[in-house]
Amino acid sequence: MSGWHVRRPVRRFIQLFVGLFLYGVGIAFILRAELGAAPWDVLAQGLSLHIPLTFGMVTIVISGLVLVMWLPLRQKMGLGTILNALLVGPSADIALLVLPTAESWWLRGIFLALGITVLAAATGLYIGAQFGPGPRDGLMTGLHDRTGWPIWVVRTGLEVTVVVIGWLLGGTAGVGTIAFALLIGPLCQFFMRIFAVRLPQSPDATAAPTTG
Repeated sequence: MSGWHVRRPVRRFIQLFVGLFLYGVGIAFILRAELGAAPWDVLAQGLSLHIPLTFGMVTIVISGLVLVMWLPLRQKMGLGTILNALLVGPSADIALLVLPTAESWWLRGIFLALGITVLAAATGLYIGAQFGPGPRDGLMTGLHDRTGWPIWVVRTGLEVTVVVIGWLLGGTAGVGTIAFALLIGPLCQFFMRIFAVRLPQSPDATAAPTTG
């Protein structure tokens, strides 16, 4: 039993860091496909054209601003929330330095498919580690809790807003953006089932479960 308690936190930390690193790699593949970035990345890409910061550094700035928006929503941050805000951007910058731009259409398609799949797997890893949601996911659920609007309405509203702003600033929106919007949900759900870590219940919880 003691071995279980030692191994489980180690697995969670590994999942968290691997997931956050791969998240940035997935973003880089999508950007190098040049078929349209994911919604929040369209915003980061557009902003990076107007301020002297790399794409990854802009991503950190956006994450910080999103976390500020958590405050009136009374969302609780976890370790995963903070590390997501700090690590995804730099990992994307590193991957962008390594990955070439896809020249042919078939290679662009492969890069896009790889990017969406890797990003979905990364999401399953870091969320499955159960160290807290990412900044954007927390904003979505916080707005849902405060307004009572359905999750899909909140998410769609947020992503349409950031895509429009990012596109106006020069970010790339296109078929890749649409493919991401259609595929990321089902893929994330698939990978979250695979990588979910079951946390032990407290003795009180197992003896007398609460009801809400």
